[in-house]
Amino acid sequence: MQLNIVKMENLKRNIYKYNMSFYYQSTIIYLVVFLIYIMIRDEFVEGSYRLVTNDPIIYFFGIIVLVSIIALLYNLYKNRHLEISDDAISFVNRFKTKSILLEQIAYIKLFREREGNSNRAFRLIRIILKRRKRPVIIRPYDYENESDLINEFQDLKNKLETPNV
Repeated sequence: MQLNIVKMENLKRNIYKYNMSFYYQSTIIYLVVFLIYIMIRDEFVEGSYRLVTNDPIIYFFGIIVLVSIIALLYNLYKNRHLEISDDAISFVNRFKTKSILLEQIAYIKLFREREGNSNRAFRLIRIILKRRKRPVIIRPYDYENESDLINEFQDLKNKLETPNV
């Protein structure tokens, strides 16, 4: 039993957490717009600061803010991340783990940005598996330290392409 524990500790793993900045930014923006609308509506239309409960736009903004907060909390709870070790790529969240062993990978294709398209959000990593028709597609922009993640997949790609002698 101790041998397995030592083996797992010596295993090199790089962990890339899911990028939550979109959820934080959208929640803050929706909340600010909601509060600004309430202040403008109460000050200029009603003439005083009292809660306007018969305005459907306030309900609409409130629902958007509530859904945004629920999505943020749910994604924080899921705790998604990507683990890359010497022998596997694992997609991990609080509920389950999906692992792809390096022996199962046919090849890895990295899509870099083109000259006309410099948006980092459109970069893709496509992992083609030997026994599966559909590829596994990863967007590096969705994870923290995206440049390190791209470099890690480049290293994996080079490791898969070199023939084992």
